[in-house]
Amino acid sequence: MTIFDWFAFLGGIAMFLYGMHVMGDGLSNASGGKMEALLEKFTNNPIKAVLLGAGVTAVIQSSSATTVMVVGFVNSGIMQLSQAVGVIMGANVGTTATSWILSLSGVSGDNFFMRLLQPASFAPLFAFAGVILVSFIKKEKSKNLGHILFGFGLLMLGMEFMSAAVHPLAESPEFASFLTMFSNPILGILAGVAFTAAVQSSSASVGILQVLIAAGSINFGSVLPIIMGQNIGTCVTALISSAGTSKNAKRTALIHLFFNVIGTAIFVAVFYTINAFRPFEFLDSPASTFGIAIFHTIFNIMTTLILLPNRKLLLKLVYAVVRGEDDMDSTDEEQKQYLARLDERFLRNPGLALEQASYVLSKMAEDTRESIKTANSLLWDYSREKADLVAKLEQRVDIYEDRIGSYLLKINSQDMTVKEVDTHGLLLKCIGDLERMSDHAMNIMEAGQEKHEKSEVFSPAVSEEMKVFVRAVEDIVEMAIKALNTREKDLAYAIEPIEEAVDSISHQMKERRVLYLANGICTPVIGFILSDLNIDLERIGDHCSNIGATLIEISKNDYDMHEYLDHELKEENNEEFRKKVEAAKSKYVLPEVAPIRKRSSQLPTRADTYEYDYEEDDTSGKKENIEKKSEAPKLSDDEDAQIPEIHD
Repeated sequence: MTIFDWFAFLGGIAMFLYGMHVMGDGLSNASGGKMEALLEKFTNNPIKAVLLGAGVTAVIQSSSATTVMVVGFVNSGIMQLSQAVGVIMGANVGTTATSWILSLSGVSGDNFFMRLLQPASFAPLFAFAGVILVSFIKKEKSKNLGHILFGFGLLMLGMEFMSAAVHPLAESPEFASFLTMFSNPILGILAGVAFTAAVQSSSASVGILQVLIAAGSINFGSVLPIIMGQNIGTCVTALISSAGTSKNAKRTALIHLFFNVIGTAIFVAVFYTINAFRPFEFLDSPASTFGIAIFHTIFNIMTTLILLPNRKLLLKLVYAVVRGEDDMDSTDEEQKQYLARLDERFLRNPGLALEQASYVLSKMAEDTRESIKTANSLLWDYSREKADLVAKLEQRVDIYEDRIGSYLLKINSQDMTVKEVDTHGLLLKCIGDLERMSDHAMNIMEAGQEKHEKSEVFSPAVSEEMKVFVRAVEDIVEMAIKALNTREKDLAYAIEPIEEAVDSISHQMKERRVLYLANGICTPVIGFILSDLNIDLERIGDHCSNIGATLIEISKNDYDMHEYLDHELKEENNEEFRKKVEAAKSKYVLPEVAPIRKRSSQLPTRADTYEYDYEEDDTSGKKENIEKKSEAPKLSDDEDAQIPEIHD
């Protein structure tokens, strides 16, 4: 080989590896993360786990990627170590699909059909079709198909480049002599381990081996040990990814290694013992690309059939190597289990990473809902235990916001589909609303605490009104969280009418508070508490409205939430929306005000009440500033006469 042949060979390797990367990404995006999600949900049955592992690996074209994902699943507690065994075995079987695809390079013949099967014929057409789809078609599915076709065409062209570059080696006695040394099983296995560890892909190393076989007369005796070594070398990626993980995650990576090492040891011991007494004639015959695909498949299937029934022994082995239990460094073990799902190993697959972030967000939403309901109950039945629970939930929600937000920023650096971009935007917007809702729950808890510590009570009228207010707020919270978890647009559309009802109740409560303060129905302390509660309950409704509007706008690919709320939804001719608002208001009706008797001719003025100014902030768009207004004129006789009397 000349220096220019080496240049061509290196260029062929580059095309081959990049083509495999593009095709794998296209296949992964086309599956939308569904294949990976199956690993999480359907691995209780060992046979099913093997089949799923094989299927997922055949789709994403990488046993290393599958194993790294499984390490992440085990590290985050999504998958048990016993479930991971079958998936890893299946991944080794699934990776053989690549060698069958690459074996097409060995197809030969002069008739039209046989020539059409040769990579030199179809690879340029696949690459060209892929470029057309990626460049000129806007649909996401078409672009994914384009990446698959382009990647496949490119890797096959890379195979052709490498084959042409190493063709002169066929007549080189030095090259033939070099390959003969690998007929020694130990040297062959070590060579396969080293080369595959360097490229970190058994599929790629097998493909390059197939090119070298096509270039010269290499017998099966030299090839078989290299293939076994390649299976061991591919374990390096998973071992590296397990650094800094839990002990079970480290055990998962070791299962991948031990599976291939034990399989190789068994095969070498049995095969070469038999060969010593009754030599296999095919070992001296020239190897072929199809022969490699056949042996690669048989080796992994046989190893799986031997070790799957003995998987408990494999588990005992990894437990003996990695001893002890995982240290729990967090006082909140439940939250740690959820946060562990935000594993950086999933970032290479944005669809899977977003699914995990959505799962953690649903737990954040549940904690927010529980904090609001618990805080509301403290207004009538205060206890230190429930108050502490609200504070604990608020801290947990804060941690969720920080961790999910950081994880989403990392996902943002990955290539995402349009649907994934929408999901990413939804999650990023909603974590802020949920966090602010838990803050308002804390305020409600503190209001209940103040009421309890000062031995204040709600009057019967105020108590009944607050129950209606709280019921409306809890209903809108329930609907917003359900809409967020299910992504149902109908639920999202139903949020805003209830929010209008909540605003109406809040306005009525402000007016009634004026009346109650003026006539001694409630004390000044209760008046201040009601003022604070009005703000917090109304703001919770506002944040629920934000969540609903975000869901609707993202589904329409329009991210102007305020345009939707202020113009499209609440425009004057939106008769359907007005009907829904009236229906919501009729569901949450405050009790009628009892007749009120004037206590004296000198009633408190409206200057004793509070009005609310709002400033923009970065979450709900509103922020409360309470300012006591200057002394207002006393009520006129006509105004005073309009206040109904109360009878003792």
